[in-house]
Amino acid sequence: MSAQKPQPSYLTTPVLLLMAIACGLCAGGNYFNQPLLHSISVSLGITETRAALTVTVAQVSYALGLLFIVPLGDKFERRQLAVGLMVLAAIGQFISGLAINSSMLFAGVGMAGLFSVAAQVLVPMAAILSAPSRSGRAVGMVMSGLLTGILLARSVAGLLSGIGGWSTVYLVSGVIMLVIAAVLWRKLPSSRSPQNHSYLSILASLFTLLREQPRLRTRALMGGLGFASVSALFSTMALLLAGPAHGLNDVAIGLVGLVGVMGALMASMGGRLADRGLGDTVTAVSVVLLLLSWGLLWLGHDNLWWFIAGMLVIDLALQGIHINNQTTIFALLPQARSRLNAVYMTSYFIGGASGSTLGTVAWTYGGWGGTCLLGAILAVMTGMATWADRKVKSEIQRQNPTSAVVTE
Repeated sequence: MSAQKPQPSYLTTPVLLLMAIACGLCAGGNYFNQPLLHSISVSLGITETRAALTVTVAQVSYALGLLFIVPLGDKFERRQLAVGLMVLAAIGQFISGLAINSSMLFAGVGMAGLFSVAAQVLVPMAAILSAPSRSGRAVGMVMSGLLTGILLARSVAGLLSGIGGWSTVYLVSGVIMLVIAAVLWRKLPSSRSPQNHSYLSILASLFTLLREQPRLRTRALMGGLGFASVSALFSTMALLLAGPAHGLNDVAIGLVGLVGVMGALMASMGGRLADRGLGDTVTAVSVVLLLLSWGLLWLGHDNLWWFIAGMLVIDLALQGIHINNQTTIFALLPQARSRLNAVYMTSYFIGGASGSTLGTVAWTYGGWGGTCLLGAILAVMTGMATWADRKVKSEIQRQNPTSAVVTE
C-alpha cells in the first residue's frame, strides 16, 4: 500500500492578517515624515526645505529597494528575506527617532525606506503560499494592510507627535516592527524558488520579463497611469482644502484623507472577485469609476461632501485596478513572482511620482479645474491601456487556444 502524498499547507487567515499588518507598518513608515516637517526643522535647527528632503530620500530609497532588493525573493528563502528586511527597516526607524542632526535623520529615513520593501516581498509570498483558487483573496488582504498603513501613517504620526514629539512615531514603529517580525518568523512557512539564479542574472531578467511578457507591459502601464491620476489628487488636495473655499486646518485635512481607508479595505473584495474569474469586469468598472471620481472632485471645489464622495470613489477605483493587475501578473510566471512584482511596482511608483509633479503644475497654471482635467485625462489613458491589455490577452488566446487561460 503506497503512502498518500502529503497535502500542501496553505496560509491561514490569521497569518495573512499578520502579513497585512507587517506590510502596513513597512509601507506606512515612509510617510511618517510628511506631516512632521515643521517640527523636525525646529527640533534639529534646519530649514523646512532641508527637512522636506527627507520625503525625497524616503521615496528614492524605496525605489532603489524595489529594483535591487525585491527581485531577491526569487533567489533567497523568502521568510528569511522578509523578516531580515523588516528588522533592518526597524533599525532605520530607530535611527530616525534618535536623530540629533539632519545627517543622522537622512541616514535613518534612507535605511528605513530601502528595507521597507519587505512589504513587496510579502505580497507575492501571499500568492505563492495560498491555494490557487484563493490567491487573489490573499493578495487583496495583504494589500489592504499595506494601503491602510500608507493612508493612516500621516494621521498616526501627527497624533503621536502631539503626545511625545516628532520622534515618537519612529520609536514606536520600530518596536512594533520588531515584534511583528519575530511573530512572522515563527508563523510563516519556509518558501524558496526552485531555481537558483545569480544576482546579476536576476537583475538582467527584469528586462527580459518586460520584453517577453506583453501583459506585464500593459498591466504595468495601467498601474502607472492609474496611480498617476490619483497622485495628482494627493499632491494638490491640501491646497484646495486649506484654501478659502473650505478653510480646513491640518487636522481636518488629515481626517478627510482617512476616507481613503475605506477604499483600501475594499482591496480584499477585489481579490475575491478576481478568484471568481471576474477580474476583467472589476478592472473595467474600476477604470470607469476613476473617470467618474474626477467629476465628483470637480464638484467638490465648493462642496466638501462632493469632494469626500470623489475621494471614496477614486480610492475604490485605484484598488480595483491595482489588485487585479497584481493577480494577473503573478499568474504569468509563478516562479518569477518577485521579479514580476519588482517591474510592476517600479512602474507604479514612477507613475505616482509623475502624477504628483504634473498635478502641482496643473494646479499652478489651472487651479482646481486644471488638476481635475489632468486627472481625467490620465484616467482616459488608463482606459486606453486597459483596452490594449484586452487586445493582448485576446491575441495570446488566439495563438495558444489549447493553453490555460489566466482569469484575473
